Amino acid sequence: MFLTILLFALLADRKLGDPDWVWQKVPHPVVAFGRGVSFMEKWLRRPSDSEGLQYRKGALGLFLLIGFAGFLGWLLSDLFSVLGPLGWVLEIVTVTILLAQKSLADHVGAVAEALEKKGVSGGREAVGMIVGRETANLDRSGVCRAAIESLAENFSDGVVAPAFWYAFFGLPGLFIYKMINTADSMIGYRNEHYLWFGRAAARIDDLANWLPARIAAICIAAGGFLSAGPASAKRALQISARDAGLHASPNAGKLEAAMAGASDIALGGSRIYQGKTVPQAHMNASGKLSIDRTDIDRCLQVYDRAGLVLIAIVGCAAVIALFACW
Repeated sequence: MFLTILLFALLADRKLGDPDWVWQKVPHPVVAFGRGVSFMEKWLRRPSDSEGLQYRKGALGLFLLIGFAGFLGWLLSDLFSVLGPLGWVLEIVTVTILLAQKSLADHVGAVAEALEKKGVSGGREAVGMIVGRETANLDRSGVCRAAIESLAENFSDGVVAPAFWYAFFGLPGLFIYKMINTADSMIGYRNEHYLWFGRAAARIDDLANWLPARIAAICIAAGGFLSAGPASAKRALQISARDAGLHASPNAGKLEAAMAGASDIALGGSRIYQGKTVPQAHMNASGKLSIDRTDIDRCLQVYDRAGLVLIAIVGCAAVIALFACW
């Protein structure tokens, strides 16, 4: 049943996305998760604590949040199960809300539109809404590169990983994953402030995304095949295998390298986080280095086709499961 619900949720999210007018009136569930993480930090974190104590407190707080998220997912799943067809519809809506297929494409597309209409300053403002790096000094290529990297990385975080954990563990698995991912995005930084307190969140997020990120990289290669032919897919797989280790993240590197190969552009390079330059070599360094709005559009096409591949995988799995039940 999970796979059938997931299939409908992916299709609904692809078409509808997140309607802004709804979330202007009520908080998005991820926003609620973020408030939980903020409360946990205020409750537990003390700058005067030793490094070891900060790590233990961060781990304790994270596991309390995970337990709450899992319980909430189980409670909703139990409630939906007794409502019959209405419960199925409510569960599809819930899963749809926690996917980000269309909203991710919309946000990245907004960067391309801002570049075209408002120039580099508009592009910096738009991309600043979806990346954690500093954007004030980005040139046109830097803005495009940041947007494309966010598109590739968040294909796993916002689409494939939530789908993966829901497919295997239902709403509890989905809620737990979203809580882990939200915590990592808020406290999982390798800086003086969060290095120890957020370390557990960063490590568990890496584990939770390890397999989904590799599935997503294969989907990106398949998306390259559907949008640009077999050479694109071959390059995506080769660059993902060769250059992923150049990235600090074991998961984001796979995805960004796959997108770089699929579109034959150079991604990565040094970037600035909170005033500090983080050095990194380019992935697919022989690819196009000076990238522009047209490259964002091409990567969005790869992403779109990769989403279709994911839907096809889930659809096939749902059919197989249905026949297995008979």
